[in-house]
Amino acid sequence: MLILFPVTCFKMSKRKSKATSDATAFKSRRLTTVATENAPDDTNHQGPSSSSFTATGDIGLIESISLKNFMCHRSLGPFRFGPNVNFIVGNNGSGKSAILTALIVGLGGKATMTNRGVSLKDFVKTSETAADITVKLRNRGPDAYKKDVYGDYISIEHRIWTDGSRTCKLKNKSGHLVSSKKEELTGILDHFNIQLDNPVSILSQEMSKQFLHSKSESDKYKFFMKATLLEQMRADYVYIKHTKTVTRQQVERQEECLKDLKQEFLQKKERYEKCSSFSELKAVLENLKKAMAWCLVGEKEQLVQQLKERIEKEENNPKHQDNLQLCQTKIRQAEKKLQFIKSRSDSLRDEQKSLSEDSRKLKEQVKIVSKAHKEQELVYFRALNKLKQLEEEQNLLQEKINKAKTSKSVNSEEQKQHRKRQKTLCDLKEKLVELQNKCSQLNQEISNKHQALFKGREERDKLRLEERNVQASVESKLKRKNQLHASRSNKLKRFGDHVPELMALIAEAHTKGRFRKKPIGPIGACIHLNDPTLAVAVECCLRSFMKAFCCDNYKDEAVLQEIMSRFYSKGNRPQIIVSPFSDKLYNIDGRKAYHPEYPSVPDVITATSPVIVNCLVDMRGIESILIIKEKDKARRVMQQGRPPKNCREAFTAEGDQVYPNRYYTSDFSMAKYLGGDLETEISMLESDLENHQAQLSRFQLHVNSVTEDIVRMESSLNSTVVTLKKTLASMNQVKATITELETAVEEQIDDISSLEEVAQENQEKMEAEKRTVQEAKMELDKHRKQAEDADSQYSSLRDRIDQLSEEMEPLKDEQLKLEAECAKHERNLKILENKFKAHEGNVQAMKNDLAQREEELQEYVAKATEISPERQQVTSSTKSIDTEITRLKRKIKVYESSHGEHEQVVREYAEALALYREKANQVRDLRRFIDRLDNIMSDRQNRYKVMRRSLSVRCKLYFSNFLIKMNYCGSMIFDHNNETLAISPDRSSL
Repeated sequence: MLILFPVTCFKMSKRKSKATSDATAFKSRRLTTVATENAPDDTNHQGPSSSSFTATGDIGLIESISLKNFMCHRSLGPFRFGPNVNFIVGNNGSGKSAILTALIVGLGGKATMTNRGVSLKDFVKTSETAADITVKLRNRGPDAYKKDVYGDYISIEHRIWTDGSRTCKLKNKSGHLVSSKKEELTGILDHFNIQLDNPVSILSQEMSKQFLHSKSESDKYKFFMKATLLEQMRADYVYIKHTKTVTRQQVERQEECLKDLKQEFLQKKERYEKCSSFSELKAVLENLKKAMAWCLVGEKEQLVQQLKERIEKEENNPKHQDNLQLCQTKIRQAEKKLQFIKSRSDSLRDEQKSLSEDSRKLKEQVKIVSKAHKEQELVYFRALNKLKQLEEEQNLLQEKINKAKTSKSVNSEEQKQHRKRQKTLCDLKEKLVELQNKCSQLNQEISNKHQALFKGREERDKLRLEERNVQASVESKLKRKNQLHASRSNKLKRFGDHVPELMALIAEAHTKGRFRKKPIGPIGACIHLNDPTLAVAVECCLRSFMKAFCCDNYKDEAVLQEIMSRFYSKGNRPQIIVSPFSDKLYNIDGRKAYHPEYPSVPDVITATSPVIVNCLVDMRGIESILIIKEKDKARRVMQQGRPPKNCREAFTAEGDQVYPNRYYTSDFSMAKYLGGDLETEISMLESDLENHQAQLSRFQLHVNSVTEDIVRMESSLNSTVVTLKKTLASMNQVKATITELETAVEEQIDDISSLEEVAQENQEKMEAEKRTVQEAKMELDKHRKQAEDADSQYSSLRDRIDQLSEEMEPLKDEQLKLEAECAKHERNLKILENKFKAHEGNVQAMKNDLAQREEELQEYVAKATEISPERQQVTSSTKSIDTEITRLKRKIKVYESSHGEHEQVVREYAEALALYREKANQVRDLRRFIDRLDNIMSDRQNRYKVMRRSLSVRCKLYFSNFLIKMNYCGSMIFDHNNETLAISPDRSSL
């Protein structure tokens, strides 16, 4: 249950420019209010009439909040809230905590403040590119923030991207954009007194558990101090005392300066006493000035000559031009090969496409021809059966005729023919039963073979899938092996093949002044382990931060992103963390995980810069993570009883992640970036490669064997189908014969002449049917030949298509290699072109500098000629001559001041004396002011202690045992799963 309710919040006067006469005076203001239903009118919920409270819901009230693609919710809200206590209830996963998390992030809070993620990108819904949060704040009444600009409402729209960045838009009531600066949002929060880091304002689930489970009175007292802003007041007093101490030290330094003023006053007092001749010094000074002029000319001439030599050396250096031409030649050769491969591949692809179309047409033609063949075969067998039936009838007629002619043995012959027909009919029925049994067996055999063929094909597909997985694993391990081989000479290649080139470009950009401060990274390259056996644990803890870079500001981040875009695509570049650089480590003693036996992450790593450790503390919270080597001990420490103080999670030496209520097994078995023994890792990779390659060979052999079995099963299935067709044809013939014998009607024909006429007609029908059978036979042979020809053409065409596919595979591999090579050469060409342009620019800059220096030389020669027409040979340096000139000028100046008028000397002495007295009076007044400030601060601090004691007593009366029952004037938001942890305050007690 998520409970949000508004309470009048005290706001210290130091947050505003207005001062109050009483140190304990506060200015009341409404904070955030959320409601799940339409709240009643604000006038019905105002507090008691007092100067310490304002009308309910004037400013800072959260009118609504809506989420899109946030955490696991595609769309949530908008939720419209009222000014009083609001309850948001629902099952687990319905979005209660998402609303509180979105409220913190939407008002500008960090991800770590929510206890729901370490980075903003964790809040973007999976498979989405961005998440949107819209928070609407009320802005009414006389204390409204820029009422003429924003109106009655302020809409804060946040968009969070998958790379961890976010944008903020502040809109007015009409929906028009007012500002997108973070400073404007900070000003709004300060004006509304919305304190995201104050647990009395927003109390998350983790913080409430931590506070409620804490038995330390000191923790509760710290919570009280922070919630009442007394901690901030105490810090302000400490700051004022520190500033007073610094001021006192500055006053003491000013007192030291008084001694110098007094010394100067004494020197001016004694000037008139010393006078001497200085005409000789002036002559020497003039000679030194002439020598100085021609000495400067000589130095300028020497610089011009050196610059000419450098320009000549750079212009005669063909290195950049040769490298550029060589790279262009390689690109042309590679493009030529690639063009040939592409043309060959395109021709094969076109031929395959054409053959596929022909194959499809042939397949349709084969179906048509086969269908026509079967139909013609049916016509032929029907005609043949009809012919046989006519022959049988003709034989019967002939027998009847013979019977009629031989009337003596009519009865005996008829009985004999009847018995013969009965025997033939029994034999045919037995044959029909045998054929039917054979058909059933063949159908069952075909079904079994179909099932076996399906299983074989399924097994072959499964083997091919496993073969591809093993092949991908082999390629991954081979790539890793190449990286390790390359990292023998350059450890940065562990973090990617392009990292050394990236670091070189970063150094070059920093040299040119493109960065305010040089970025630091990758973080994994800047970390060293005190114990090498903990490499896997540290890598599992840091994960993606191993390849991340640190930037001091967003301008440097933009420059770094532009450099990275040369080597990485938009979604694959390393993470860039922006945080101001500091030379000092954070003080984490108060929030560091402590255990007497096991170290935390900062204890086991050593970084080359404090920036790295500070960044990992901000982004990953490494100060609250312990390293426990053994699994059993890690479970016992984290899950049996209360975890160690400030400990949030732990990692084992194998990389397993241990929480107080869950345990995750690591997917890593070896350190990828922090591993120390390269040769051991390379040998293990080589062994794994041999095993995988042997496994791949076994899979290939198995696939070939299964494929051969499938071919054999297909051949056997086809032969069985042909046998079934023949058996069905024979069965149909037997059925027709049986039908003819059973339906034969014994006719008694006494007239021989009529029987002969019928026999003659039947003979004519037989002749016609024989001609029909012959024609059907010829047509059947024709269709059979067409079907065989079509099958042959289709098989040859499929063989050619398979052959083309086999020919295209190596061409594709070669094309990919050539494309990669061309891309590599093009990157090198771009780098070389940039270097060549930089070289030409450098030469041109030196030429421009030479021209400028030659002009300066002419000016120096002209000036030197004016000073001394004849050129002088000078052996001393300009520095020594200048030192001598300065010394003479100072000496002459002293002599001139010594020989000045008496009144001028007296006036200078009087001025020095007045200045000395003035400074002495100022120092005395400052000392009096500091003493008075001591008295004021002592009085204020006593009042602060009295107020703190009074508030402590009152809170002790109202708190009882749980913070959630505290009747304190502050806006509170609780997030606790399925429990009610807040009550509405009684403001009358204030």
